[in-house]
Amino acid sequence: MTSFTRWLVPLGVAIALAAVPLFLAPYATTTMTRILVFGLLAASLALLVGITGLPSLGHAAYFGVGAYAGGWFAANVSAQAPLSLLVAAVAGGIAAAATGWVAVRSSGVFFLVLTLAIGEIVHQVVESWESVTGGSNGLYGIPATTVGGAPVDDVAPLYWFVLLAFGVGFAALWLVARSPFGRALRGIHDNESRMRALGYPTSLYKYAVFVIAGTVAGLAGGLLAAQQRLVTPEDLGFTTAALALLAVIIGGAGSLWGACVGAALVIVVRDALGPTLDGHGPLLLGVVFILVVYLMPRGVAGIRLRRRPAEPDVAEPEPVPSGGVRR
Repeated sequence: MTSFTRWLVPLGVAIALAAVPLFLAPYATTTMTRILVFGLLAASLALLVGITGLPSLGHAAYFGVGAYAGGWFAANVSAQAPLSLLVAAVAGGIAAAATGWVAVRSSGVFFLVLTLAIGEIVHQVVESWESVTGGSNGLYGIPATTVGGAPVDDVAPLYWFVLLAFGVGFAALWLVARSPFGRALRGIHDNESRMRALGYPTSLYKYAVFVIAGTVAGLAGGLLAAQQRLVTPEDLGFTTAALALLAVIIGGAGSLWGACVGAALVIVVRDALGPTLDGHGPLLLGVVFILVVYLMPRGVAGIRLRRRPAEPDVAEPEPVPSGGVRR
């Protein structure tokens, strides 16, 4: 595949996404906005699950922390873009840094349980801290994001604002995955013991990627606050974390763009089809998940890999020359 062809598909997707408000009705455009928000959350989780091999059930905690921080900042300090998004991203990163140093010392099911516990603790803190978060009622009254003094409250401008922020966050994840750091993460995913034997500080690498993923999840949370102008404890609860992990599995755990496709499917089933199924949206999601597991065990992204050989999203770690140990 030539370099031009490799960039042609992403460029076409970007143009199609940018044209969405020009061709879709306001409700469909709003649904696409939610897909972008949830897609960025799923992509940040894919960096942990598919690239590094750290399955998390508490990733929504950093999403929610970012949403509350960005919403509170917009309501009490400034709603000027991109300040609230920066605050949300920093808050998500700080929360991930404060909790990740414990989580990354474990692996496998122990890591999964630890992240679940972290998510539940953050959820309880949010419900108890009523003076800041609004408790079970949530944080409401968040003002519309302003750009140059003008509020971004119409459907189309808000969609383009979210799309731009999504592009920045996704590009950051893609660069991390394609970097030498990302290749080391893939090596940790495949064989952590061997990577330690080669001299890689695997715990430090896992901690770093945990913070990076939490930062991008916080950015996605800031977009949620800007989009729906309301944040509730459910936004960082177990259901949100489980849906994000489901999106990653459906899309293909080793693919960032596959996670976004999985997120789109989850949102469409939950928000578009669910209300028309008399509350049976979760049942349909379960059926979709079973079908994907049996028919597409590598997820949606695996279809491309079966059709033709392709470069993996992240290359394998470079071998260390004989006699030398990388530090």
